[in-house]
Parts: sequence; structure tokens; C-alpha cells
Amino acid sequence: MAATTVAHPLVRRGPLARPVAPTGLWSWITTIDHKRIGILYGTTAFMFFLLGGIEALLIRAQLARSDNTLIAAGQFNALFTMHGTTMIFLVVMPLSAAFFNYIIPLQIGARDVAFPRLNAFSYWVFLSGAILLNMGFLVGMVPDVGWFAYAPNTLKQYSPNLATDFWIVGLQVLGVGTLAAGFNFLVTIIQLRAPGMTLMRMPLFTWTTFITSILIVLAFPVLAVALIALMFDRLFGTVFFNQLGGGQPILWQHMFWVFGHPEVYILVLPAMGIVSEILPVFSRKPLFGYPFMVYAVAAIAFLSFTVWAHHMFTTGLGPIAVSFFAASTMLIAVPTGIKIFNWISTVYGGSLKLTTAALFALGFVAMFTIGGLSGVMHASPPIDTQHQDTYYVVAHFHYVLFGGAIFGLFGGIYFWFPKVFGRLLNENLGKLHWLLTFIGFNLTFGPMHFLGVDGMPRRIYTYPSNMNWDLWNLVATIGAYTLGVSVIVFIVNILSSLKNGKWAGNDPWDGMTLEWTISSPPPHYNFATIPTVHSRDPFWLQKHPELGGHELMSDHGEVTVGGEPVAEVPLPDVHEEAHVDPHSIHMPDPSYWPVVAAFGLFLAGLGVLMGGGLGDIVFYPFIIADYVSGMQYFAITGFGLFVLLVGIYGWSLEPVNG
Repeated sequence: MAATTVAHPLVRRGPLARPVAPTGLWSWITTIDHKRIGILYGTTAFMFFLLGGIEALLIRAQLARSDNTLIAAGQFNALFTMHGTTMIFLVVMPLSAAFFNYIIPLQIGARDVAFPRLNAFSYWVFLSGAILLNMGFLVGMVPDVGWFAYAPNTLKQYSPNLATDFWIVGLQVLGVGTLAAGFNFLVTIIQLRAPGMTLMRMPLFTWTTFITSILIVLAFPVLAVALIALMFDRLFGTVFFNQLGGGQPILWQHMFWVFGHPEVYILVLPAMGIVSEILPVFSRKPLFGYPFMVYAVAAIAFLSFTVWAHHMFTTGLGPIAVSFFAASTMLIAVPTGIKIFNWISTVYGGSLKLTTAALFALGFVAMFTIGGLSGVMHASPPIDTQHQDTYYVVAHFHYVLFGGAIFGLFGGIYFWFPKVFGRLLNENLGKLHWLLTFIGFNLTFGPMHFLGVDGMPRRIYTYPSNMNWDLWNLVATIGAYTLGVSVIVFIVNILSSLKNGKWAGNDPWDGMTLEWTISSPPPHYNFATIPTVHSRDPFWLQKHPELGGHELMSDHGEVTVGGEPVAEVPLPDVHEEAHVDPHSIHMPDPSYWPVVAAFGLFLAGLGVLMGGGLGDIVFYPFIIADYVSGMQYFAITGFGLFVLLVGIYGWSLEPVNG
């Protein structure tokens, strides 16, 4: 649990003690403040969003016309491998983590996460894994086996250089950071909720974060085992996935998709939670069917582990297995449909205000519904057999992941940007950003439905002119570059608003939850007084008891929450908090040990790559290359693990109460 009796990091000790704001690069490196870590996650993820977007634009440039020679086949394979891997592991997941870090403690009335140093460690491990994953660009060995890395293509005889090893080691390190974050937020939400905030009073975004963390803890170990087995096949000659040695290539698909389908909801559930916060605020209504939304999220999480083999209908599983997974896939559409119905019902009859955040939230509902409908089609094995490995599948998962996750995350940025930075984003630029995104997205991925039905295979780098695919491919490419323009508009909006944006105040949207009760940006300690919660939307009901619903009226006509008059619900007072002496609130000190531990894990991964052949590349110009053996390179792995243990030991010795 986060310490609440530790010296405040903004306070200089001694007889001349006074508040000192942390500044400079070192303050960001050593920070364990959940808000700063959220900003680090978001900024880093956005940089990789730009990289993944450039990779996508190059892919679309190659496919804009038939018989194109702009990009060679091998380069195309590398581009779509890194595009998919980057967008999943380096963009959507860490962008969601940025919201988890910044918003969750504020929503549950906590001063920090349960394990602040572990939180910092998770970010630096994420950055380390991202660097390892992309190091192949520096030595001309970019992973090119697809973001799914199907065996036996990933075995040494078919992928002899280090490209696949960069993918394996990078994801292994990323998985460590993701698991650390998952455990941290589980404990935070269970243990640090404000008094009175029962599970069924938690905001929906907190619920989706909680369920997402459970999925992470259960799904990522499966991927870790698969990656370790693949690494042993490549480096040590085992035969887990080598049929010639008695292994099973199909085993990789089972293990990957046992992780991979829960991963879809790890990507989408946070966006669902964000949308569930935005729509009630701008509809001026409580979220419709809150309990059913919670149960639907839980049902989706449970069922996500029962549908993995619908990715494998054409692999010869047999009629019994195919029938089971077809039925479970159709069943998972039920809780998803409940959520869509409840979002529409929340908006229906409300006083809807079409801000940029609301537009992105509504766009999410519409685009995710389209993606879900094509997903129901793929639950039918005969239809899936026809669509398998065509561009119809590409259209489906982009409508789910871009139309779902990215639309939701953009909505969250516009919604919570004022809380994070104290300034509003420009609404005119924001609506232009939304319009270009909406048009560009549908121009890019809508035509892929037509191309898929017309038989265009996915993962091809060119196509002959007599297939009549040129028109829709050109339209898709125009749409992709429209999306690129939309991102430029977004960047301009961010930069201009950070400098000249209108001051937001503490509650610019007339918000419902606890984060809007404190200043913007929040103080380091979040809450001077930990609030007591008596309702599901405590702040909004205190401001607008007349909008809370008839169930809040007592027999005497008095508006109550939980049997108590709304006026008596004790929530933070911003004016009182402005006069709080920061010396009286103690928080954990900054620490460099999480960075040390993460660097040790980076060295361990680098050592594996050195042993696999990177050392010969790095030291090739030097004489020592002839004298350094692979086993000696693996000593770097041992040294890295030693540094990791030193870092963990160092932070374990840091005082909890001083």
C-alpha cells in the first residue's frame, strides 16, 4: 500500500524548509508520482503512435496501385510486422496505462497508487522493451514474421538472422512491465478506494481498469511461456514448435490466441470505460443501467478466454471444437450488445452537448458496432472460412481496434486534458480533428470490406492489375493519408493549447466523479482530505440533486443519497484545499532504484541478443570479435539480472515512513 507518512518530495528539509517544485530531467527520471508517470506513458506512447502511423502510410503507399515497386516484399513484411506490434504493444496498451496512472487514483479518492516505485519500474521497463523491440532498425534486421509470429516461420531455419529475436526479447521485457502494472492497479483499486466507495459505486472507468488488470494478470503469462519456448527453439535447439523433432507448430497458434483474444479486450475495455464516463457528462444523465454495464464487462472478460480458436477455424480443429468456439463467439456478442444499448440509452433523452470528447465517444459507439457486426459474421465457420486471410478480416479488426480503442482514447484525451494541464484544448481544431479522423478512418477501412469479399488476400505486398482492386486500394490510401493529416491537426492543437489554451478551471465539463472536485492540475498529494463517498456519482449529485433520479427522493420530498441528505455528503472543497500546508501531507520520496532495476532488465535482454549474434554485429569492426564467444555474451544477461536484483533490493530498503 502506498505510504502516506513519508516526507513530501516538494519540501526542502531543515530549518529553512519550504516548498520546492521538482524541476529538470532528473526529477522526471526519479519520479514516482502517478500523475507524472501517466504523462510519461502517454508521451512515449504517442511517439510510437507516430512511428506506427508512418509504417502504415508506407504500407498504403505500396498498395495504392497494382504492380507497385515502391517497397520490396521483405521490407513490406517488416513494415506490417512492426506496424501491428507497435500499435498493439507500444501504443494502445501504454496509452490506456497513461489514463490508468493519472485518473484512477483521482477517481477512487486516493493520494497515489498502491506501489509507487513498482509503478515507476513498470514505465521504465516498458521503455526498455520498446527500445529492444525496435533495435532491429539500427542493424537492418527488422522483425518480419508478422505481429502474430506463426511457427514454423519463426524457427531458425526460416528466420536465421536476429530479426525474430528482437521481437521475442522485446515482448518478453514489455510483458514484465505490463504484469507489474496489472498487479499494481489490482491492489490499488481493491485497497485504496475512498471510504464509502463500494465496488458498485466505482466509476465505470475504474471498473474497466480493474477488469483489464485481471485480464493482464491471467493472459500475459501465457504469452510469456510461448515466447520462452520459442526463444529456446531458436537459441538452444529445442523442438516445441518444430514438427521434424516431434513438436507442434499449431501449439504456437493455440498459445498465442489464448493470450491474443483476451488481449483484444485489454485494448478495448479501457476505451469502453472512457466512453462510459464521457457520455453521461455530456448527456447530463447518469449512466443508464450501471449494474448491467458492470456485469457485462465481467462477462466479456470471462468469455474472452473461451473464444480463442475462432482465429483457427481453418486449421482443422474438427467439428466439435469448431462448434464450441462458434457458439462461445456468438455468446460474447450478448454482453457487448448490452453495453451498446446502454450507451445509446444514456444519450437518448439527454441534453447532449456535442463537444469533441462527446463526438469521439459517439464515433466509438458507431464504429465499434460496425466492427462487432462483422465479428459476429466471423463467428460463423462457413463465413469465416471464406473471409479467412482476406482484407475483410483487416477491415474487421481495425473497426474494433482503431474505431474502438483509438476513438475512445482520443475522446479521453479531450475529456481529461484540462484536468492534467489546466487548459482546454481548442474545440474548433478538435472538431476538425474528429471530422478528418472519422472520414479518413472510414475511407481507409470501409473499402477493405469490399476488397476482402472480392478475394484480395491480406499480407500481400503487391497485386496484378487484372484483379480490379486498384480503385478501392487507392481510396483506402487516400483515407490513410487523411488520417495522417488529422494527427497533424491534433498535434497543432496540443502544442498551441499547452501554450495559449483557455484556462479550464477545476470542473470545466460539470463532471460527475471525484477527480473534478480538486484543482486542475491536481496537487502532488491529490486530496488534502480523503473524501467520503455516499453515491455512485457523488460530485454531480451534490451539485445537481434534482437530476439524480426519482429514486433519490425520500418520503418527505428531500433529496438523499444512501439515506443521507445530499447537502451532508462530505466532498473536497477546492477553496479549502488551496490553503492546505503541503508540509502537513507526506508522500513517498522520488527514487532512482526503479530506473536501475529496469536498466538491469534491459541489459539482460541485450545479453540474450548478444548471445544470439548481435555481439558479432556490434563488435565486427574490432579485433575482439574473434575472441568473444557466445557464452561470454550471455554473461551480460547474468550481469543484467544482477543489476535488476540490486535495483529491487535498493528500493526495498528505502524507508516507508521517512
